[in-house]
Amino acid sequence: MRKTAFIAITVAALGSATAGPATAATTGEYVALGDSAAAGPLIPPPDLSSPGCLRSLLDYPHIVAKRLGLPLKDVTCSGATTADMTSPQQTSSGPVPPQLDALSARTRTVTVTIGGNDVGLVGAATSCITLLPGLTPDCVDRYTAGGHDQLAERIAAFEPTWGALFDAIHAHAPNADVYVAGYGTYLPRNGCWPIAPLTPRDANYIQGSIDKTNAALARQAAAHNAHYVDVRTASIGHDVCKLPGVKWFESLVPTSVAAPLHPNADGMVGIGATVAAAITG
Repeated sequence: MRKTAFIAITVAALGSATAGPATAATTGEYVALGDSAAAGPLIPPPDLSSPGCLRSLLDYPHIVAKRLGLPLKDVTCSGATTADMTSPQQTSSGPVPPQLDALSARTRTVTVTIGGNDVGLVGAATSCITLLPGLTPDCVDRYTAGGHDQLAERIAAFEPTWGALFDAIHAHAPNADVYVAGYGTYLPRNGCWPIAPLTPRDANYIQGSIDKTNAALARQAAAHNAHYVDVRTASIGHDVCKLPGVKWFESLVPTSVAAPLHPNADGMVGIGATVAAAITG
């Protein structure tokens, strides 16, 4: 995502933790699209083909490809927005091509995780971090002042754009099945200050906004011939408050080699298993 060094806000068919062998519907080229929730910044080893994308060779697309035995073209990139699907994305190592350029009539499977950067969830979440709860107003009061939920309104305004993106994916890859992988359960009910330095109300507001983003993506997937994969439910009990080896997402101070508040290696395995199971049905 845009501030990938700080936080990823990552977006409903559930699968089991295991996937069977690939079928006729899961053969051929697999292309992965998306932002840092898919790319896995800082998880070793890095994909040096696009250093500025901070993409890991153990991100969930690689997990899916290995489980299903599919040849993978992974163009996920940290910081990506929906605009970067159709226009070059600027990165620290130079521009990368529009992600949809990776698609063709040969593509048979597409996964995409996108949306958090589009509606500004990154900035909202980082602005809610507090080291002294009770001494300053909860940030939810600022984002809902005047009876207007700013994040909910941004999500509603942007929702049709995601539907248009799914149509564009089909246009570029007319023979592909498209799977929209949602964002996870980063925070449990009321959070866990100070492990995740958000007040209970703010933790609920941020996770609630993630959930609204997921719901919008699910609606658009259903309306535009794509399959929504419910990562949120699959990741319940694996939030940033859990111990290493259980949690799928890192908090502000990571306990494994991964970007803060992004999926860690265990998370990529869990998300990859969920997506692979959805693909195999």
